[in-house]
Amino acid sequence: MSVHQRYLIICLFWPFLPCCVSAQNRIHDPNFIGWYAYFGDHKLSDKWAVHTEYQWRRIDLIRSWQQSLARVGLQYSLTDRIKASAGYTLLLGFPYGRFPESEAGVPNPEHRIYQDLELEQTAGRLQLTHRFRLEQRWMSNWSDEGGRRSLGWQYQNRARYRIRGALPLGAPTMETATWYATAYDELFIGFGPNVQLDVFDQNRIFLGLGYQFSPSLKLEGGFLNQLVQHAEPDPATGLPVLERNNGVTLSVYWDLDFRR
Repeated sequence: MSVHQRYLIICLFWPFLPCCVSAQNRIHDPNFIGWYAYFGDHKLSDKWAVHTEYQWRRIDLIRSWQQSLARVGLQYSLTDRIKASAGYTLLLGFPYGRFPESEAGVPNPEHRIYQDLELEQTAGRLQLTHRFRLEQRWMSNWSDEGGRRSLGWQYQNRARYRIRGALPLGAPTMETATWYATAYDELFIGFGPNVQLDVFDQNRIFLGLGYQFSPSLKLEGGFLNQLVQHAEPDPATGLPVLERNNGVTLSVYWDLDFRR
């Protein structure tokens, strides 16, 4: 096994170790999810691009809301393999599961500012991408009495690291009309004021297949495992609540070129 393969395995599975050790001291809330998304990096020049994104996240595959996420940002290519970006995210979170974080019956808005640093590397035919993200989050607090009366906003910081791999199938490189296997792991860590319980926020593991129609268009689908640590413990027992969400994803990547 090569050094790159060992490194990828460690990054994929080490976030689960603390969850497994303390599993007996947590309440588990499993949900079946379906995430459907569009991503696009649209070139304005050789260095600058606009990032657009929308994610339609559902419970029970498609039946009810989990979250709605829209993101827009500006991206700058430092080199052919290093990109920096920043932008804004609007997320609407809906009550779901046995332990909803909000029982007010209305979607909770969250505003975010984010900064990304993305590095690409190759290990033989395997293409690896490392993404480091910082988020500044403003989360709404709604009254449990119902209605749309907000009690204000809570500020939190979060750091995210994602390692993603793509391996072309039947071709030496990612080309037009190529199938590929893909996987990623992303770890979320909360820090700073207003972060409750522990610093672990969530972790996501994705395994799937993709098809590249052209250099600017590809489609991916697969299986997603999401672990989410609730900010508030269960009021009845005082134990932390850990969501164990499993489901499917379907994503379209469509990049436009406005340089012409």
